[in-house]
Amino acid sequence: MVGGRRKKQLFSRIYAFSSGKASSDVEYSLIGGTDFSRRVFCNDPEIFETGYPNYENNYVRTTKYTLVTFFPKALFEQFRRVGNVYFLICSFLAFTPLAPYSPLSTFLPFVLVIGVTMGKEMVEDWRRKKQDIEVNNRNVKVHHGDGSFGNTKWMNLRVGDVVKVEKDEFFPADLILLSSCYEETICYVETTNLDGENNLKLKQALEATSNLNEDSKFRNFKAIIKCEDPNANLYSFVGSLEVEEQMYPLTAQQLLLRGSKLKNTDYVYGVVIFAGHDTKVIQNSTAPPSKRSKIEKRTDKIIYLLFSVLVFMSFTGSVFFGIATREDLENGRMTRWYLRPDDTSIYYDPKRAPIAAVLHFLTALMLYSYLIPVSLYVYMEIVKVLQSLFINRDLHMYYEEADKPAIARTSNLNEELGQVDTILSDKTGTLTCNSMEFIKCSVAGTSYGRSVTEVERALAGRKRSSLAQMVTEEWGFVEDSPKPEPSVKGFNFADERIMMGNWVNEPHLDVIQKFFQLLAICHTVIPDVDEETGTVSYEAESPDEAALVVASRELGFEFYERTQTSISFLELDPMSGRKFKRLYNLLNILEFSSSRKRMSVIVRNEEGKLILLCKGADSIMFERLATDGREFEEQTKEHINEYADAGLRTLVVAYRELDDQEYSEFSDEYAKAKNSVSADREVVVEAVADKIEKDLILLGATAVEDKLQNGVPECIDKLAQAGIKIWVLTGDKMETAINTGHACSLLRKGMNQIIISSETPEFKALNKAGDEFNVCEASRSSILNQIIEGNVLLEESSERSEALALIIDGKSLTYALEDDVKDLFLELAVGCASVICCRSSPKQKALVTRLLKVKTGMTTLAIGDGANDIGMLQEADIGVGISGFEGMQAVMSSDIAIAQFRFLERLLLVHGHWCYRRISSMVTSLLVHSVFRFFLLFRFLDQGVNLQFYYQNLKMFGTENHFSITKFFIK
Repeated sequence: MVGGRRKKQLFSRIYAFSSGKASSDVEYSLIGGTDFSRRVFCNDPEIFETGYPNYENNYVRTTKYTLVTFFPKALFEQFRRVGNVYFLICSFLAFTPLAPYSPLSTFLPFVLVIGVTMGKEMVEDWRRKKQDIEVNNRNVKVHHGDGSFGNTKWMNLRVGDVVKVEKDEFFPADLILLSSCYEETICYVETTNLDGENNLKLKQALEATSNLNEDSKFRNFKAIIKCEDPNANLYSFVGSLEVEEQMYPLTAQQLLLRGSKLKNTDYVYGVVIFAGHDTKVIQNSTAPPSKRSKIEKRTDKIIYLLFSVLVFMSFTGSVFFGIATREDLENGRMTRWYLRPDDTSIYYDPKRAPIAAVLHFLTALMLYSYLIPVSLYVYMEIVKVLQSLFINRDLHMYYEEADKPAIARTSNLNEELGQVDTILSDKTGTLTCNSMEFIKCSVAGTSYGRSVTEVERALAGRKRSSLAQMVTEEWGFVEDSPKPEPSVKGFNFADERIMMGNWVNEPHLDVIQKFFQLLAICHTVIPDVDEETGTVSYEAESPDEAALVVASRELGFEFYERTQTSISFLELDPMSGRKFKRLYNLLNILEFSSSRKRMSVIVRNEEGKLILLCKGADSIMFERLATDGREFEEQTKEHINEYADAGLRTLVVAYRELDDQEYSEFSDEYAKAKNSVSADREVVVEAVADKIEKDLILLGATAVEDKLQNGVPECIDKLAQAGIKIWVLTGDKMETAINTGHACSLLRKGMNQIIISSETPEFKALNKAGDEFNVCEASRSSILNQIIEGNVLLEESSERSEALALIIDGKSLTYALEDDVKDLFLELAVGCASVICCRSSPKQKALVTRLLKVKTGMTTLAIGDGANDIGMLQEADIGVGISGFEGMQAVMSSDIAIAQFRFLERLLLVHGHWCYRRISSMVTSLLVHSVFRFFLLFRFLDQGVNLQFYYQNLKMFGTENHFSITKFFIK
């Protein structure tokens, strides 16, 4: 099979990266040393079968048990219950002459209890096994060595194999990108399963392998990759590629991770470097844990206490029995004739009284077993299974749109739902719907858009304000009714003043026109035209960009084509009312970054004018406005504050015209900065861009809603009222996470924020210097100081009863979780009302969960929907998986599955409450009943009845008459 014709997209004009950006000299020098010893022979996997390093195969197992380990591990789980250990001992003793009852009466119920519980464990693990079978048996195209590619199963891949992955397929292992369908060997990758971000990432292969654009060209391809050993770091990679005796540096720009998906690219070629459990996503996961509820652990402690009482009473009785037996002889005859003196054995022999006492002790242990109910664990399992059925069949937690009910995948933790203290939640796909909606805008000092956000609806419901009436009038429904879905995905805008072409009648017509032209041009979106229907869909690097481009299309500025040097869109002519084609020559794109907080494009219009179009955060944009470009500044700032209060994400939009000489100087300087390979390349590029992004003219601002799932703010509010804290652990950027926190009421107005960040001027200066040791030490010291300052602020706010929110990024979290800092960090986090951890890796999510659970002893619940949440779900006391759009990885690793975050309210506050109350009442009743029965038995002693006589009659009449005998003696 031959690769398709390559697409001609010259993205070097669009993106500010150079082909095969080099690693720093420090990183490159590590190759071949400790932790950097891996060697991969590309297109020659057989070499590993001849005794060369034996790397992992690509088979992945996520089950708790295997065929070999099931019985020993499952039996170990059962005998972690102290009651089962006691009944095991009694079962063995039941087969001796000491037993006061038939062996089967103890052994069969015990085996039944253990067998049923182990069977339940087997069924739950089989579900995980089925998921593993499905994943390991997926097909991928692999090179067979003769220039042809054929399908093989994922589990059969080997390190060194060359594979071909096609559009919308998952990568089967960690790959190094060799080439793609684009001339510049780029590809788009969706990493939602890894870091929770649903925006597309851009990857680019080395120029040295860009000629490998067809299947047949791999016939004689050979190369050697030297790189770092398997590790859990998702965001970095150090290696080198040796092709034809030439060495080329490899970075994360060429790394395609298992679990991510190829998007907007017809096909890519890659070579497997990490397979199976060596892949980064598996390195970030943890083994399925064995979870036990706190009630079960507490029950074990009570049984320990009862067992101690039982041993004490048996021991005391045996001592007195031994003394009495020793003194039983009188004139050669036994005084206790009713113990059958003519058939005296070792059990009653006065000459061997100590042995008789020991045997009496063992008999008493079995006979007093009433004190420890053998049926306790059976009843607990039955009740828990029934409670799971209640959860599974609850129509209030059934999501009709996706036909997904709630599923209790394990019944061991039902009662824990009623004891949750802290919820640790993912953001993307858990709190949000993975979609953005254009909902409002401010243009020329006028606010447009009458739609109501989720935050505004929640405020209206709580305060019964006039907004409730506005909601009813606008949408035609009451507060508690579901909000109607917009007809166009990403566009939830409603304002007759500028819709349907009415913007041509507005006072500032020219400003409105420039505003929507900017939205149609200033982006990196790729249009995808359906050849059959002619409809245009958009592939964007971020959902914000897609929403803004959709908004410009719906309001009359339809972007439909991008080439290597131009952008084309259809625009409504204000005079004739007809659409006409506009074409802008695309000269440069200055990309968005977390430090720049803006993006710009430089274009030349059809009249030959050079224009810089810019959009970015208000904190950055307003200071870059020209003196004569601030006409609408005050009104725009007021509108932005209103949008922020409504939980919306805002961007300020501005432009400026350039002259040819200024642009020529910029272009030369910018090209030089782009092509540099120094360690401070990004800093130099940003400095050049900074010089031209000034003296802007303000047009307005956009407001996009990070679409929350229905009912999320209300759910979080109810959980907060119940005293449950919520922590958000997300892979998203800090700005995105903060905006979502406001939207879902996690961050409330007036709440002071403690921000611990590594994005400080000191960090940037040290990184520029390239001294790794000093960077680490200074980073650790800075994070420690920020945490200490936060604790001081926490003490001051507690005196004033002020609520605080803690926000920390991933790099800072790395230092905060170190042994000498984590206690201070935890003290600060527990004292805050809300906690948001941004840019968190899957392993960091699990470590934060473990720290909170172990150090505080509080019951934790983790909730997420992607593979990046698996470690967190398994580490928490309870793991809840969202059966959303990111596959079933989280669900298969969870204890309970629900379809929407809002169902968590009913799961905890209704089912959790009743499960805990019912299990507690049942355990208490059974224990009290057992103690009551035990003391009924001891009434025999009050009547002067000898225990051994009771035992002998029990043996004589048989166990079936046990209760009749007991009743007789009680009477």
